[in-house]
Amino acid sequence: MKIIISNNHLETSKKACDLFIKLLGKGYYNIGLATGSTQIRLYHELVKAYKSSKIDFSLVNTFNLDEYYKINPDYSLSYRYFMDNHFFKHINLPKKNINFLNGLANDPIIECKKYETKIKSLGYLDLQILGIGVNGHIGFCEPYSSFDSETSLVNLSDETIKQNSDGRFFKNKEEVPKQALTMGMKTIINAKKILVLANGQRKASAVNKAIEGPISSKVPASILLNHKNVVWMLDKEASSELK
Repeated sequence: MKIIISNNHLETSKKACDLFIKLLGKGYYNIGLATGSTQIRLYHELVKAYKSSKIDFSLVNTFNLDEYYKINPDYSLSYRYFMDNHFFKHINLPKKNINFLNGLANDPIIECKKYETKIKSLGYLDLQILGIGVNGHIGFCEPYSSFDSETSLVNLSDETIKQNSDGRFFKNKEEVPKQALTMGMKTIINAKKILVLANGQRKASAVNKAIEGPISSKVPASILLNHKNVVWMLDKEASSELK
């Protein structure tokens, strides 16, 4: 495990962008992406790098971690809409190389199995970008998710619904979908390299529990202690409870 602490969110995002570019140059083409306020600045930095001819996405395959269920991909609060607006529309990533769980799938079980099968066919992902929830979730793998879980339909915890209804995205708890399609813990941990971004004081407790352990399904991100190639990029506030 490598821990990189920066002064602020922007500095963290720039360092994450530099690492992304370096790994792409080494052939890390199959990349898992995360959605959320933590990742916005990273994606903006990557777009700037593309427009400055510092990076080429033409050989990249992307797989997003999760999507709400049921939600229309064109809806402004879907994760697909978020990724299109903040990232995909601004780079030369071929549309056929964008892999996304369908939030309107008629059969979510079949949808998840197809997604998992495609990831496995690549020998799993080269790089997985993660955020961390205040309850320690990664993707939408909530506390007490099985460490052997694969891509599946899950119920969102009350804590996650509450966090997502704070006005940054949804206005109230009633608007937040109660289920999601998400990569599983096993899917995530099988990535060759994992990059976790966290910023802000509200993430400090979860970061501390994930990094300092113990490994427990109560804190899903603690499974990363079992991985041999994890980089945590934190701002000072997110790292403030590390001992």
